[in-house]
Amino acid sequence: MKHAFNWKRPLFYLLLPLFIFLAFVGFPPPFAPPGAMRHKQEQSVPADESSEPKPGP
Repeated sequence: MKHAFNWKRPLFYLLLPLFIFLAFVGFPPPFAPPGAMRHKQEQSVPADESSEPKPGP
């Protein structure tokens, strides 16, 4: 026996948790904004080994 599938009831029960969530927190949800992007660390030229003082014995 073929029955026409009614999408209204399953769709309601699938979206009900979303509606309850939005009822308590509001729309848009108050999530924290993404953190500020940090700049890449400046690249420096490595120091020459001859310019560093070597520890003496």
